[in-house]
Amino acid sequence: MNYILFDGPFRNALLPFTYTRPVADIRVGILTIREKWEMVLGSTITTITEDYLVSKFPMVEMEENTLINASYTPNEDLVEMIQSLEPKQAIFDGETVVAFRSAETQENIDFTAFESISCPESVLVIKNTWSIFQLNGAAIEADFQLITKNRSSQPIPEKTVAFNPAKIFIEEGATLPHCVLNATNGPIYIGKNAEIMEGSLVRGPFALCENSVLKMGAKIYGPTTIGPHSKVGGEVNNSVLFGYSNKAHDGFLGNSVIGEWCNLGADTNTSNLKNNYTEVRLWNYDTENFAKTGLQFCGLMMGDHSKCGINTMFNTGTVVGVSANVFGSGFPRNFIPSFSWGGHSGFSTYLTSKAFEVAKVVMKRRGVEFSEHDDTILSEVFDQSKKFRST
Repeated sequence: MNYILFDGPFRNALLPFTYTRPVADIRVGILTIREKWEMVLGSTITTITEDYLVSKFPMVEMEENTLINASYTPNEDLVEMIQSLEPKQAIFDGETVVAFRSAETQENIDFTAFESISCPESVLVIKNTWSIFQLNGAAIEADFQLITKNRSSQPIPEKTVAFNPAKIFIEEGATLPHCVLNATNGPIYIGKNAEIMEGSLVRGPFALCENSVLKMGAKIYGPTTIGPHSKVGGEVNNSVLFGYSNKAHDGFLGNSVIGEWCNLGADTNTSNLKNNYTEVRLWNYDTENFAKTGLQFCGLMMGDHSKCGINTMFNTGTVVGVSANVFGSGFPRNFIPSFSWGGHSGFSTYLTSKAFEVAKVVMKRRGVEFSEHDDTILSEVFDQSKKFRST
């Protein structure tokens, strides 16, 4: 069977992260959603996404296909249900299509002709940006079981202090001297060739993905995920860094999601709780206004390729788009559009010529090429986000 993940109705609620990737490539837990499905189904999976993303994320279509809403993460019940689908059968979560089997992959399929099956209530669904950190603990637990099943961990170093070592898994090549790992409240996963420097304190659930580094004296409260090829220091609580991003110095990051190729300058701090303890509101790209989240704790949502200078202060519930450069004293506003340059005193447009120069240098340092696909995608994001910039 050919499996395809489609973006579904929650794509806009997941901006700015879905500006630069399909919903399937959002990281929550240890793995991206695509990686989760590929592991449980034992198959390479492609995606249906926005036209401007297709060159980098192409779709493979066959005569018969099973399509899965990428906001829905796999569990045993849903996987079994999907693998048992017959042609013209569809799984629904209320009015939302979760999965279906059909020769057609295009829009405007008449689902009234399909037999309807109810989605299991136990499935984790990534419906909005804050779902990523809110559901991260359960996602780490599920991924930990999936990745470590019938496998043996590398031994915990003699001088590393470990609580509940049965829930700690260390991949080959990882180094972690003189740190403290507490898996009492959830598993701890240390990826291949990752490093936890001396003096770090970690409470699970926690995932440090391959080739990432936890700097000396870091304090990590779960559920937190540090994606591959990242460097993190200071204090972090219940946050997700997708990968290739740095928060290498002191400062607090809480209840936040950081995309790829981001850098938080030394002593950057995010507020995750309002002084009056009221509900946090976040920028909504559909309504072009701030909307209630139902959350008391919510920090920073930062899209790919964005950066901030030293001593930057982000207020509670701040959304930063793609390729923004934030710096200067004082709190910048709670919504910073993509390709913005500035801070508290105001913003100007960060031209693509300058932004792409930086992206090429940053990516080259990690051995990754800034491709024509990246140029095309970011240029489209620049155009789409123009209406949000004042200049």
